Amino acid sequence: MYSFYRNYGKRTFDVIMSVTALIFLAPVFWVISWHIKKNLGSPVIFSQIRPGKNNKLFRLYKFRSMTDARDKDGILLPDNERMTDFGRKLRATSLDELPELWNILKGDMSIVGPRPQLVRDMVFFTEEEMHRQDVTPGLTGLAQISGRNNIDWKERFAYDLQYIQNINLQEDLRIIWRTIFKVSQQEDIVTDGMETSEDYGDWLLRQEKINSLEYADKQKQAKHLIADFERGEISL
Repeated sequence: MYSFYRNYGKRTFDVIMSVTALIFLAPVFWVISWHIKKNLGSPVIFSQIRPGKNNKLFRLYKFRSMTDARDKDGILLPDNERMTDFGRKLRATSLDELPELWNILKGDMSIVGPRPQLVRDMVFFTEEEMHRQDVTPGLTGLAQISGRNNIDWKERFAYDLQYIQNINLQEDLRIIWRTIFKVSQQEDIVTDGMETSEDYGDWLLRQEKINSLEYADKQKQAKHLIADFERGEISL
């Protein structure tokens, strides 16, 4: 029964849930878009390249929550300088995640699964951690209801690996329910002391688990992967 849900039922569940949500939340999408346009300007939707199942890269969509403020050299300012009060509220309610319903409908993502990390996070994965890429990434997951951004990276990945060992409808429904509760309470939205979650590579470097040369080499690898994807030359 579990294998049937994992192989067939989960995708059906995702399609039904995402279509239903997109229809009923259409007015919410319109209102949020209007406020983003008013407070942050265009574009309303922010997109970013993320690794999906089997490391296949895809473009993830979110509502924009930060400005495009840049320094004199045209480089984006740090997150804490680009975040506005409106953006913080958008993230605190997780409403910025709603456009990912389109990713779920397309099949890039699932309702429940390991969160799709950044490409610059993926390049630091160990062989064991890479197994989290064996399944379709999710809008929410076991790690998100177990501490979200306020547990360290190794704990997050441990929860992800635990989830993929026993994917079933009952567990997915439990995670969805717990996610609704977490979001309503606005718990563990950001890492303590930070506007956004710390990158995995930055965490490894700060913990002295890698050196600066390894860090720079992996960052360069991530940039090449994204550049190749945008040119349509990558096949993972």
